[in-house]
Amino acid sequence: MNRFDWDDLRFFLAVARAGRLTVAARRLGADHATVSRRITALEDALKAKLFERRPQGYALTEHGERLLTKAETIESEALAAQSEIGGADLALSGTVRIGAPDGFGAFFLAPRIGQLAERYPELEIQLVAMPRLLSLSKREADIAISLSPPKEGKIVARKLADYRLGLYAAPAYLAGRPPITTPQDLFDHQLIGYIDDLIFTPELDYLDDIAKGLRPRLQSSNLIAQMNATIAGAGVCVLPDFMAARDPRLVPVLRRDVELVRSFWLIVHADLRDVARVRATVDFLVRETKASRAILMPQDEVEAGVA
Repeated sequence: MNRFDWDDLRFFLAVARAGRLTVAARRLGADHATVSRRITALEDALKAKLFERRPQGYALTEHGERLLTKAETIESEALAAQSEIGGADLALSGTVRIGAPDGFGAFFLAPRIGQLAERYPELEIQLVAMPRLLSLSKREADIAISLSPPKEGKIVARKLADYRLGLYAAPAYLAGRPPITTPQDLFDHQLIGYIDDLIFTPELDYLDDIAKGLRPRLQSSNLIAQMNATIAGAGVCVLPDFMAARDPRLVPVLRRDVELVRSFWLIVHADLRDVARVRATVDFLVRETKASRAILMPQDEVEAGVA
């Protein structure tokens, strides 16, 4: 049996996280051939195939998935020891991937994520902002932000924050059109919203909460596209206040009659909850959302829009 080299786990983790030898080699400061050789040596020592070599990159096998959990734990303990003995924040390294809904990712997380990178210079942060929930079990993300707590799986979830949504439109759209004084008036207007069969979570299916039977004429699976169409004067749209309330190109509509509240949930795979890079990122996200409650759940000062 070939001798097991603990240092090979660093190369294994880099390839598992990057999915490509060239990217892993760059992050490790090694050459492509060295990384390939270390992965082969580890597979020989364990007598197990850890990766499927595919044209698009390296994908973990079942053995690889099992080793990843163990290797993450070893890495976490090593970094914790380094932190306790030698000096805390700089001990965090590696890649952390955050999956978040497109609006929250682009408008809330993106402007703040640089603070996390500045605090931990050795941490590589990947923000995947898209209209779907990434799978933690498939390791599509280390941390996921969702609109509801998961009902099953080996995960740890906590409520991150409530946020408010309302109806918005561009002044140019409202000018010269019938006034909107009740939710029923919306049936005479062009609405912008989600495509029914592409709504990735029931929490986004909220038009019936405003008035039964409302349907958007202009539809997109992407919230940012909906907002841009609204700004351009295409119609009336439900938007989160943290995206729209401070945008001077939009005004609230029916603010006194329509107020929707949803929640963001932070989800982590149970095997990663104590990994140093994940724990530090979770703590950062919790602090930032707590400090930004006034943005996520703003209190009206003056009714600026229609009724």
